[in-house]
Amino acid sequence: MSSTGLAMTHLVPLAKELDENKVTPGVLGFIVFAVMAAGVWLLMKSMNRHMNRVNFEENPAPAATAGGANRPGTAGTAKAE
Repeated sequence: MSSTGLAMTHLVPLAKELDENKVTPGVLGFIVFAVMAAGVWLLMKSMNRHMNRVNFEENPAPAATAGGANRPGTAGTAKAE
């Protein structure tokens, strides 16, 4: 008999003794959940910090674009000296 088969024959009686209505995640389940929750909280805190550093203007002011050279009606006109 292989070692896997031997292990299964020892574990099957233990599984039959468990009451299926009383099985809970236990302490290990709580620890895993708490670690995952703390990780998500830290990631959200980091994302918030990084998003606050972004300087984004959806529609920049016309004077801010290349010294006003892209204003309508001024393209292709040159000053005569």
